[in-house]
Amino acid sequence: MSGVDIKGLPKLLAELEKKFGKEALQRVSDKGLEDGAEVFVKELKAEFERFKDTGASIEEITVSKPMWVAGVRTVKVHWKGPHDRYRIIHLNEFGTVKNPNPAGKGAIARAMRNAENAYRNAILRAVKRGL
Repeated sequence: MSGVDIKGLPKLLAELEKKFGKEALQRVSDKGLEDGAEVFVKELKAEFERFKDTGASIEEITVSKPMWVAGVRTVKVHWKGPHDRYRIIHLNEFGTVKNPNPAGKGAIARAMRNAENAYRNAILRAVKRGL
């Protein structure tokens, strides 16, 4: 959300933490991140379905458990599995000198753009359920 300045957010977070506790807020936050990642992965798989060959890239999509990265609670979507698709995902996303426009070019960026509103809504629902 670049370009947006939300005033009073630290105060709101402090009040919520005081009312519910740090662990409870983290549980709610983690559930929201997991639900949001699920929405994104569904859209990502749909994008990859358009140009699949063996389906190995779709099978190896993996979501990490929530973790702290540079002081921010995060989940990572990555590729892990026996076919080592993580090695070639960037080639499909950006192309190469010899193949500048592969069939899957921009699939991850499209999935991110397409899932943006659904991702936010999933996080919002999880937070509402948790609080």
